[in-house]
Amino acid sequence: MASTRDRIAVTGIRVRAHHGVFDFERERGQEFVIDVSVAVDLAGAAAGDDLGSTVHYGELAVAVARAVERDPVDLIETVAERVAEVALGFAGVEEATVTVHKPQAPIEVPFDDVAVTIVRSRS
Repeated sequence: MASTRDRIAVTGIRVRAHHGVFDFERERGQEFVIDVSVAVDLAGAAAGDDLGSTVHYGELAVAVARAVERDPVDLIETVAERVAEVALGFAGVEEATVTVHKPQAPIEVPFDDVAVTIVRSRS
């Protein structure tokens, strides 16, 4: 079982997608920014200097981007759940922390960002 102290993180994954409650969000799309951190035991990879004993962060980033790009949903909570499922699908990953940022959300007051963060573990 992975130590939750060992983590691999990829932050700022930028994806153009068409999620949102409003029709104009679905039609025009907008940028979403994803941060993902996975708990995985890194001792074996470090000891053997072996990529096969860890999570390839490039493959993780591509899988996350593809999950965000596919079929639009209303809520970024749903997008976060989808990304967590993808991250947990990598061998050795015991926990995933996912933040989905929607910096261009349709909010009537000035703001810097809106984000949802979830933490999911293998059951």
